[in-house]
Amino acid sequence: MITYKAIGLMSGTSLDGLDICFAKFWKENSCWKFEIIKAETVPYPKTLEEQLRNSIHLSSQDLLALHSEYGFYLGEITKDFIKRNQLSDIDLIASHGHTVFHQPQRKFTLQIGDGRAIKLQTQIRVIYDFRSQDVLLGGNGAPLVPIGDELLFSGFDACLNLGGFSNISFKIDDERIAFDIAPVNIVLNKLVQEFGQNYDENGDLARKGNINLQLLEQLNSLEFYAQSHPKSLGIEWCNANIFPLFSGIEALDVLATFTEHAAEQISKIFNIHQFNKVLFTGGGTYNQYLIEKIRDKTQTEIIIPEKQIIDFKEALIFAFMGVLRLNNEVNVLSSATGSLHNHSSGIIA
Repeated sequence: MITYKAIGLMSGTSLDGLDICFAKFWKENSCWKFEIIKAETVPYPKTLEEQLRNSIHLSSQDLLALHSEYGFYLGEITKDFIKRNQLSDIDLIASHGHTVFHQPQRKFTLQIGDGRAIKLQTQIRVIYDFRSQDVLLGGNGAPLVPIGDELLFSGFDACLNLGGFSNISFKIDDERIAFDIAPVNIVLNKLVQEFGQNYDENGDLARKGNINLQLLEQLNSLEFYAQSHPKSLGIEWCNANIFPLFSGIEALDVLATFTEHAAEQISKIFNIHQFNKVLFTGGGTYNQYLIEKIRDKTQTEIIIPEKQIIDFKEALIFAFMGVLRLNNEVNVLSSATGSLHNHSSGIIA
């Protein structure tokens, strides 16, 4: 039995920090299995967090400089993670990078953090840039996690990730489809900065606000929600369509209303497809107010797994995607992204 040991690096749009997951993967009776050996989140230094948050506004030269600088940072952090935990026999590092631009309709997406710099720092094979090939093939370049849902988490009707954006994957007629449902933490985290917080712990701030029905109607009426899948969201879409709607409304009321909006959009998908049980992961799973709101609106059973899976499922799946790429096996599903065909994506350094 061949076993692969891989490190997955994931930086989400909510900028909570760098998720690092070291796991092993093997096949048993033609089914992939996994074990998370060590995983942790490394918070970003304040200066780097600000650089990443504002990277969308950088000049081309400064963005290229950050691409290299961030790559070396990822390499240093990974090297330290390996040393501290005395890890060995690592087959590969799979790095998602940090998304700056995502405009698949214009045939580009950009995740910075040069994989070659990670390779130079660690002297371990690195696989990176998992999204660009899919976009060039006419896909959305997202979501990519469904391949892991399909091969590692097939025991659920659907898998929902509550991160910067909420995204879901599930099977219809033996074909796995996936799409972004609505923004979540990318909006909520920005709103709570006004209160000196990085995130709305347990949804306590949103709970204090009142739902603004006019704003709720405007949010629910956005064109994106009526579009059919495959579809994906980016920060540019939020800047153009979401944040301008909040002008002149109390911050607490905006928080309450947007939480209600996210819950409505998510539960609507559950109810349309009549799911029995859905696996919830991602940082938004800790937002008790949001979870309560979703539970109120659906009969679907919400499965909240162990903390390691909640926090590191995406990093785990990127490690797995690296293993698939190493073997030239399909790691991107066209049924999820809308690309011309299934393919094996990622640049190997």
